Amino acid sequence: MRALPIAVTVLAAALALTSCDDSGDNSSSSKTSETGKTETNAVAAADCKIDSVGIQVGPANVAPAAGDTGNVPVTITNRDSPCTLKGFPGLEVHAGSTSTDIVADKAATPEKLTLAKNDTASFTITYVRGTAGDANTLDLKTLKISLPEATATQDFKWSYGPVAGKGGAGELDASVTPFTHAGD
Repeated sequence: MRALPIAVTVLAAALALTSCDDSGDNSSSSKTSETGKTETNAVAAADCKIDSVGIQVGPANVAPAAGDTGNVPVTITNRDSPCTLKGFPGLEVHAGSTSTDIVADKAATPEKLTLAKNDTASFTITYVRGTAGDANTLDLKTLKISLPEATATQDFKWSYGPVAGKGGAGELDASVTPFTHAGD
């Protein structure tokens, strides 16, 4: 006799839960077509574009002397509609007529980030200061930053001292981390 009221209560609760609308996720919407199948329309954010973001380089933890390590944080703020970042930024540095890339940190694993308007992401450049005038050192003047899947760049003055070389010609003792959410 008691089983019937409990079964009715469980059934009512199940029906109430299935009628709830979870509208907290705005990344997709679904509807039922005339055939009875559910169709989902995912709203995917496009890749972030360099002309739609603000970039701030520094303030840095500058390497004070040759052989010391320095860190240069870079913050990117999305100024437009939601966009995504995945991977590493493109970093090209110039010392007079010589240019080279700063390579990705091989130990780091990038994740896909979606930035809403005014959200920020960051990455860090880590470098070893070189000895001015040394054949293996580049006295950098310009840092060019690009976003993944893009060729457009923004240029910034490099004011953190010369960077030590490593290995072969033009390879710097420097690396960059993948993008991470900034703040919180």
